[in-house]
Amino acid sequence: MIIAIDGPAGAGKGTLALRLAAHYGLPYLDTGLLYRAVGRLMAERGLDLDDSVAAGAVAEALDPSHIVDGDLRGREAGELASRVAVHPEVRAALIAFQRDFARRPPGAVLDGRDIGTAICPDAEVKLFVTASPEVRARRRTDELNAKGRHVDYERILEEIRERDERDAGRASAPLRQAEDAVRIDTSALDIDGVFDLARAVIDAKRG
Repeated sequence: MIIAIDGPAGAGKGTLALRLAAHYGLPYLDTGLLYRAVGRLMAERGLDLDDSVAAGAVAEALDPSHIVDGDLRGREAGELASRVAVHPEVRAALIAFQRDFARRPPGAVLDGRDIGTAICPDAEVKLFVTASPEVRARRRTDELNAKGRHVDYERILEEIRERDERDAGRASAPLRQAEDAVRIDTSALDIDGVFDLARAVIDAKRG
């Protein structure tokens, strides 16, 4: 069983994906870490993030060890990921990695931006997890402030809107809801509520 979870940054899809993977005993892949790793490696090597050829070469040489860095989940790495994800060369290099992971028995849970539309269009279960930009910005602001990083809500909101625009407007596999995906808006839900909704969808699909 392949469970494809898509949606914008900060909607809660990663937290949901981890919980579903544990519940159903499936491997989990945060596909965004692949793009974050490419962006981080390019930045560390002083490469131009807008150079599609260089970005593609880095993606092709990506090793699984490159995605275990805890810092990849930070805001800076997220911005780098959004920059390199617009390059078709990068996406092409990482598609095989993701599809191979998903197709290994007994299946997998993958979350990202284009899992249900481009990576695993035949996934048995497709979820589109979203929330309003304002709610996502508030969650991110509270999260960072709790870690001692004093950030401005309006700045975070602006960054989220810019990232949404880049992700939805890119030429290759833009962020969009698959026609057969079930939409879950987490704006007014806690993680237990989101999990219960997702589990009901999955159990219904499994018959």
